Amino acid sequence: MEFWFSELHSPHVKFGIRVEKQLFSGQSDYQRIDVFESPEFGKFLTLNGSVIFSEQDCFIYNEMVAHVPMSVHPCVKNVLIIGGGDGGVAKELLHYDSIENIDVVEQDEMFVEVCKEYFPETAKGLEDPRVHMYNVDALRFLRNQKDVYDLIINDATDPFGASEGFFTREFYGSCYKALKSDGVLVYQHGSPFYDEDEEACRNMHRKVYHTFPISRVYQAHIPTSPSGYWLFGFASKKYHPLLDFKEEAWNQRKIPTEYYTTNLHRGAFMLPKYVEELLEEEES
Repeated sequence: MEFWFSELHSPHVKFGIRVEKQLFSGQSDYQRIDVFESPEFGKFLTLNGSVIFSEQDCFIYNEMVAHVPMSVHPCVKNVLIIGGGDGGVAKELLHYDSIENIDVVEQDEMFVEVCKEYFPETAKGLEDPRVHMYNVDALRFLRNQKDVYDLIINDATDPFGASEGFFTREFYGSCYKALKSDGVLVYQHGSPFYDEDEEACRNMHRKVYHTFPISRVYQAHIPTSPSGYWLFGFASKKYHPLLDFKEEAWNQRKIPTEYYTTNLHRGAFMLPKYVEELLEEEES
């Protein structure tokens, strides 16, 4: 008998992965956590029944949230990752010697421990002495930070449930205050393809656009995401992701990647017309 994991991407679309076995299932104080083994995606983790990342495609997400801002901002020393308890984003940022400190604020301790046990290659990004883990509420943590970070990466899962507070106008305002005068915020912008997800994309862009002087959206193809298409937000007090893009300097670093390139960087900001129109409507 075959065992399949299924996730509804819309009321009319179901995404399925054939599973060889279930490795873990548990209920934390915040969410249900499951880990599966599959022939196509390797091990993958779900929260409340939704795929969060897999061994086969997590590199795409991690590289795009790390290298896009790092190739724009000229001197990132202090970083805050909200969520990020799997260690993947921190691991990618550790390629940069200029970074002196990475604060990871992940409230769910069970999530961190599950990732350490079942995804050790990813979770080793949390072991570096530059990385400091805080198992506290990120909104409260942010309220006490003023003019501290060069880069904030919101790695929270989605604008629903336990992470809902990370997608509010108050949250983006707190990020603005916590950033230095030339700071950058990168955040998950979701998938705009299905009607059920479009409103969340609109809300996010409207709030960020009216909080930061520079606000742009970029894209990536992630197979386990809804419709295989995912958006990210780039918000900044000073730097533009294309006009201030330091292509030559980044290439000289010779950082190993599987997805991100400086050519891709430029192309990622060239969005389909229906996405451009969606964003422009919220800006006006």
